[in-house]
Amino acid sequence: MKKTNIQQYSNRMALSLLLAGAMGSTSAQTLQPASEQALLQAKQGSIVELPGFFSGKFQEIAYEKMVLPGPQYIISDDPEYIRVPEAVALREAVQPGSVRVYMYNVNGVKEPEMDRRINTVIKNTGDQKMTLRMLKYSSQKPTTNYFGAGKNGLADYFNAKPASKTRTVKPGQTVVLDEAMEKRIAKYDELAHGFYEFVIDQPGVVSVVQTSPEKGTVKASEQIDTVLSSRHSNAGRGIFGVSNYQVNTTEVFDTKNGPAVITIADGNQDPWVLGKDAATGKIATLAGNYGVIYNIEMKWKSTDGKGLALVTWNARSADNQWCGGMANTMVVSEGKFKGGVIKLPEDRLITKAAPEAVLVQIFQPSKNGEEQTIRMTYSPPGASCLPTPLVFIPVDMNK
Repeated sequence: MKKTNIQQYSNRMALSLLLAGAMGSTSAQTLQPASEQALLQAKQGSIVELPGFFSGKFQEIAYEKMVLPGPQYIISDDPEYIRVPEAVALREAVQPGSVRVYMYNVNGVKEPEMDRRINTVIKNTGDQKMTLRMLKYSSQKPTTNYFGAGKNGLADYFNAKPASKTRTVKPGQTVVLDEAMEKRIAKYDELAHGFYEFVIDQPGVVSVVQTSPEKGTVKASEQIDTVLSSRHSNAGRGIFGVSNYQVNTTEVFDTKNGPAVITIADGNQDPWVLGKDAATGKIATLAGNYGVIYNIEMKWKSTDGKGLALVTWNARSADNQWCGGMANTMVVSEGKFKGGVIKLPEDRLITKAAPEAVLVQIFQPSKNGEEQTIRMTYSPPGASCLPTPLVFIPVDMNK
């Protein structure tokens, strides 16, 4: 999802070995007393330093994963950088029903640099009027702050409510999906970031288009018949067969067993989803599972009376020079702090490297040690290297 993150997509085996060295073990880590106090005193979403804690290996929390019914899922991130002045970067047919589109494209026209407009359009290919209703809308102004676009884009998506109004598209007509984006200009190296989920009642064709501010993306889309070639170096492009997962841990986690981790979107135990790129007719791989929504449920109990702190961290900073920062947004159930959407980190743009961790939530033990359920909604954050592990740390709430 960013120009410097190619290694992550091109060498799954190397990534798996790196992760095995960083996280995969049955030996629990020890949290220093000062670090435990820092966690207990920290605000939700803030960065907490945990010296020495991430230097070893964590036990993995096993889980089962089920594909949930969900929208047809399209992502446009290959090519990420559109280096010609006018082009279609993606074009995919969709059927009546729900559709999710993730647009992640950059104005890459360098010689000479020029202002461009980048947007997603849809053409009604049916023989009846199309009714289009936006279910979730997330649109960021073109920016060179890729981390901010990824984090804020997810926050807006998770917070979005279905639109009360619908739009009508005549047979054969093309309209922009994002009317606000059509009014924006993308300068050189600026990212156009859009995350849209909508429902239609006629078949259509979705295109991502770059053109001049004067022409506009609808007119350009109607004039361009070809699609840019794939560079096979970014997250991916096409329509994919998975948009939502249900993830359930297979055993009840007990705080007495020490810290442990849930690892999502690593390309190993959680493989990349597959789809098809209409422009090439070939199978496409979504390296990173960006835009896929994970609904996670974890059963836990406390036989030693401890609570459970949930943190995340930038696990790739040590093995990749281009992975110096991480920013995310997720939804978490209630605990010490209120449940809901939380930006990670909340108080600054990114978290950098260990010993930094970002506090997501602290869950309090039940009075009688009964089982409880933690619920989370997670999606791999755009612009960040993956995975972004979810680490559960037993903490003594009475200290």
